[in-house]
Amino acid sequence: QVQLVESGGGLVQPGGSLRLSCAASGTKFSISDMGWYRQAPGNQRELVAAITRGGSTNYADPVKGRFTISRDNAKNTVYLQMNSLKPEDTAVYYCNAHGTRWGVIESDYWGPGTQVTVSS
Repeated sequence: QVQLVESGGGLVQPGGSLRLSCAASGTKFSISDMGWYRQAPGNQRELVAAITRGGSTNYADPVKGRFTISRDNAKNTVYLQMNSLKPEDTAVYYCNAHGTRWGVIESDYWGPGTQVTVSS
């Protein structure tokens, strides 16, 4: 089984920073694209940022210039550095990874989510 483990969420004041981490683990698998999604209270889940295995990135407009996604392929880990946080960034953040097990079975994997709250 492939599992994603997230860390780094918490409470921060407006203008502050947080760094989220997500590590994927399992047997006989490889990871291609990875990304971060979020779901704010009363809203639908939305893509925040994504990164390919080669390091190409894309960001949702509300976070451009403030958030940075990165990854360590050797550790199957993706990071999200969040700076200049705003109250509207408050949401549950989910890690996502597209992986292939045993060279043939492709699936999307999700972490359990971590709460990020931006409030004074």
